[in-house]
Amino acid sequence: MSPAAVPPVGARIRQARLAHGTSLRALAREIGVSASLVSQIENGKSQPSVSTLYAITTALGISIESLFDAGEGTAATAVPAPATALTAGPGTAPGTASNPAPAPGTVLHALASFAADPGRRIGPVVTPDEREVLELDSGVVWERLGHVPGTHVDFLQVTYRPGGASSSSGGLMRHAGTEYGCLTSGELILTLGFDEYTLGPGDAVCFESTTPHRYRNDGDVPAVGTWFVSTEMFSDT
Repeated sequence: MSPAAVPPVGARIRQARLAHGTSLRALAREIGVSASLVSQIENGKSQPSVSTLYAITTALGISIESLFDAGEGTAATAVPAPATALTAGPGTAPGTASNPAPAPGTVLHALASFAADPGRRIGPVVTPDEREVLELDSGVVWERLGHVPGTHVDFLQVTYRPGGASSSSGGLMRHAGTEYGCLTSGELILTLGFDEYTLGPGDAVCFESTTPHRYRNDGDVPAVGTWFVSTEMFSDT
């Protein structure tokens, strides 16, 4: 894999946490991990697992796609503010002449700083060497395949290396959205609620992401597939 960009995920999480007005310990308590782990993630000493990443973004009211966005100017300096609303609709990127940045200290300013630029299109064609790559804990790699402005979609090629899993602790995760996936190579075990499925090449899945679930690769070759997760992290109203 030749990553086109490796965004500073930990730094962006820290900025979002400060803007949200949440302490490190409070965030750790809310998502059920140690404060030490959150600190290591923010300082770039550790990568979050898939489940931890979804828990963090849900708790802070930011989107997964905002952590991929490595463009300059999209991660402004954080301004601590209480989370009284989660409103940041699509439009021109904040801070431009046609859409001045909101006054510092407002919730909108904080969220707009970390939402992916809705005017930034990825595509219509993305070659393998142009993909933005996010390396996660527990042997999982996400490669961003594209983005259409104004949408709330994670369109990814997902790789679970041998022994890789969406949760390093073995727990199930749940998050907002609807999940669609198709495995193209390897074998992947999906735990969905109380059921367990073995996915092979060509097998597809779809379910509400609020259903507790977990992926793991018990094989000795990478499991690779295309995933499409539709979310509505920010309301237009």
